Amino acid sequence: MSTLAITPSRVLRSEWHKLWTVRSTWITLALASALTIGIGLAIAATYESGGGDADVDTVLLVLLGMQFTSIIMGVLGILVTAGEHSTGMIRSSMTAVPRRLPVLWSKAAVLGAVTFTVVLATNFITFPLAQTLLSGTDQEASLGDPGIARALVGNAAGLALLGVMALALGALIRSVPGSIGAFIGGVLVLPEILSALPYDVIEDAVRYFPVGALDSLTHAHTPTDMASPGAALLALSLWAAGTLAAAGLLLRRRDV
Repeated sequence: MSTLAITPSRVLRSEWHKLWTVRSTWITLALASALTIGIGLAIAATYESGGGDADVDTVLLVLLGMQFTSIIMGVLGILVTAGEHSTGMIRSSMTAVPRRLPVLWSKAAVLGAVTFTVVLATNFITFPLAQTLLSGTDQEASLGDPGIARALVGNAAGLALLGVMALALGALIRSVPGSIGAFIGGVLVLPEILSALPYDVIEDAVRYFPVGALDSLTHAHTPTDMASPGAALLALSLWAAGTLAAAGLLLRRRDV
């Protein structure tokens, strides 16, 4: 009896099926979208011209819910890898694909694609809806204005890369609680602590940390004290690639 060859497309389909048949995927994605839309509309509904938020970038103002979305997407990424270790399913995955690395790359590709698509759709729903409430204020804008569409797409790309980073952390640490703690503490909180230090070199470096890069990507008009959108996207890509490479190296050396 012949057996099916292990090909990249089959591994991708397997990881796609596993991601979408887990209830937590639907819950986390729906929660992320609901929070982004809900917070964006709440901010727009209560906004008044000339207030303390007048100098906040329009896209950043509408998408402030991303502060919660980044945590949610991080948890989803961690569950994709560390969750399999906690349930023991990872043994079946690695038995089916003995080379191991295609499993990790496929998980990252599927999660990144799904996260980007869902966040992008959410952003392009949230922004026009919020703008109906911001009409006539100093935050009024349209999708055709310079930088708006680029910032909405950049935010989706940044959150997708952040999710991939979390997935790699889950593969490195293999514990859901430990990975969540490392993600929140190392990726989200540590840059805020470092930015409080009175050293210019640290301040410059923090711009290219994941949270700082995501913040830059979410600006339609990037301030001079932030990384440019291109540099921010490159920095986030390198963070994700580096974390994935470390996870892949340990995956090949450690027992499942």
